[in-house]
Amino acid sequence: MTIADWTPEFSGTDRPHYVAIADAIGADIASGRLKPGDRLPPQRQVAQRVALDVSTISRAYAEAARRDLVDAHVGRGTFVKDPKSGTAPHDPRRALEEDPRMNMPPEPTGPKLIARMQAGLEHVSANIVHLLRYQTPTGSVKDREIAAQWMVSNGVDCAPDRLAITAGAHAAIQGALMVLRQPDTVVLSEQVTYPGIRAICAELGLPLIGLEEDRDGITPDALHRALKTYPQAVLYLNPTLRNPTTHTVPETRRGQIASLLERHGVPLIEDDAYRFIAQGTPQPFATHIPHLAWHIAGISKVFGAGLRLAYVQVPDAVNVRRFVQSMRATHVMTNTVSLALLSTWMEDGTAAALQSFVRQEAQHRQRMAARILEGYRFAADPMAYNIWLPLPEGLSRAELLSGMARQPLGIMPSDAFTVGGDPSESVRVCLGGPASRSVIEAGLVALTDTLAGGNWSG
Repeated sequence: MTIADWTPEFSGTDRPHYVAIADAIGADIASGRLKPGDRLPPQRQVAQRVALDVSTISRAYAEAARRDLVDAHVGRGTFVKDPKSGTAPHDPRRALEEDPRMNMPPEPTGPKLIARMQAGLEHVSANIVHLLRYQTPTGSVKDREIAAQWMVSNGVDCAPDRLAITAGAHAAIQGALMVLRQPDTVVLSEQVTYPGIRAICAELGLPLIGLEEDRDGITPDALHRALKTYPQAVLYLNPTLRNPTTHTVPETRRGQIASLLERHGVPLIEDDAYRFIAQGTPQPFATHIPHLAWHIAGISKVFGAGLRLAYVQVPDAVNVRRFVQSMRATHVMTNTVSLALLSTWMEDGTAAALQSFVRQEAQHRQRMAARILEGYRFAADPMAYNIWLPLPEGLSRAELLSGMARQPLGIMPSDAFTVGGDPSESVRVCLGGPASRSVIEAGLVALTDTLAGGNWSG
């Protein structure tokens, strides 16, 4: 049955429109206005009734599906679910408002994969009393063994005695810098890089200096000059599917950079946040200089930011002890519940299934972006969750953001990523997160309309 005249009631709320419409769907199901099996009206029809963009309605339907209120079937429509068919009611209060500008992996929607993820909680539940106790700051022996096996299975050499598990990559970077910093320490990085390193350096009072780059990353000449000027330097790199440019440093350049660091005895913080998503990429820098490199393999970009976990390979035993002390002082310990869930997923194959899904979905969305944005220059990678878009001449970042203000597409200007100098007229466009394919597609179409709407050229 189709509720042909159904219109969501969501006046008098300051919540985002798509969230308010999902709330209205839930309220109407609870009141009996919408019944199990009812088919919601087409998105375009609802958009016309409430005077909103189709992309907003699409996002609202996707949010309702994420709350387990409806099922969407391609070619058939969106149907109200029977609340009795689920194992537990969905709590809409847990549907927290996310920032679409964050670079997030696409979220799974398939019932079988979600059921596998949920099954991992049975192990957590069975061990809940033990997991609520204080434990070692950087993960138990068992969890580190499972982590080491996962890294090796993903082509990364791992020394278990130098492995620590932390509360996310951000915490690991901060902890490493707390261990490494001296009175004259400066941090060197790419000119365009992860915004988190800017915030961390500011918090720790460490100067951050961007180095000259070419298409392969920071140049050996620029690094050599900087190391002569700053003998107490620490180099920070995001070398694989770099956020935001999506570039990966090739093997030859990695060897050149590693040789310079070796010669000067300079440590490297290797932020390998996308290591478990990338395929066919060179080995980490840590393979070349294990005694100098802090290799940080984040989990957020594979399984979701909510786990707040990262795998860190520390250069030596002395630094392991200092790093553990740093983690204990700042975070007390890694979240044991999150870690138990992740380790269970890795042991029962759920992690590999999630990894496969994210890779396939990222590729699909990248193909979509290439098709819709044909004719415009942008940097991309088949496995990346974003594109890096230089704007056509004559179009400013402010103008683009203004033109896209009502769209659900997450767009971040170059200002957030630039270390020193004037930011370029470029933006990061996110393709992942909870937004469905149809929402991303509508956002990209709106983006092309905005790009083509002035006197600038594509």
